[in-house]
Amino acid sequence: MPEDSKLKTINAPQTLIFIGRSGSGKGTQARLLEEYLKKNDPARAIYYLETGALFRKFIAEPGFSQSRSKAMYERSVLQPSFLAVYLWTKDMIMRMTGDEHLIIDGTPRYHDEARVLTTAMRFYDRVPTVIYLDVPRAFSEKRLHERGRLDDKNDESVKKRLDWFDTSVTFAIEYMKNDPVYRFVEIDGSRSIEEVHKAIVERVFS
Repeated sequence: MPEDSKLKTINAPQTLIFIGRSGSGKGTQARLLEEYLKKNDPARAIYYLETGALFRKFIAEPGFSQSRSKAMYERSVLQPSFLAVYLWTKDMIMRMTGDEHLIIDGTPRYHDEARVLTTAMRFYDRVPTVIYLDVPRAFSEKRLHERGRLDDKNDESVKKRLDWFDTSVTFAIEYMKNDPVYRFVEIDGSRSIEEVHKAIVERVFS
């Protein structure tokens, strides 16, 4: 666990969107920043929205749509954007209270999904910061093979996931990078966990 920088007063709800290749460390860095917010603003609640967790919960449930989504997951096929939007918008509507910190991990993955997210940010009067963890493809491949999750089970599934990033997610990133709604922060994610966390804190809260 990296040591936090000097504690800073945080007076307003933060909206932090983590994006990057699979294996870039988004989840790890999002959780570290969650701990940072707890220490610096202990009275404020934190809403952690993780699209991957929402999908895993969804496909574990009975139902026609759930079974089709599960079959796609097992074939390492990218889930459709309408389903991703449905899951995170439903979760957001049910859980948002208005004064919490919001951390988003794994969304958006498509250009059209990013556009929907923009409408949500405007609806909730949020000023989001996009934290893009930039890592080389080879770095991600190594991390995914080491992680060994079900969706990283073989070379072909890893290749598909990284191809999806190059053909789909990059357009969502470019959209947010150029939309004035978002504050865009690019971080070299190939460094150590401690170094990346420190860089995020310095760039986001300076």
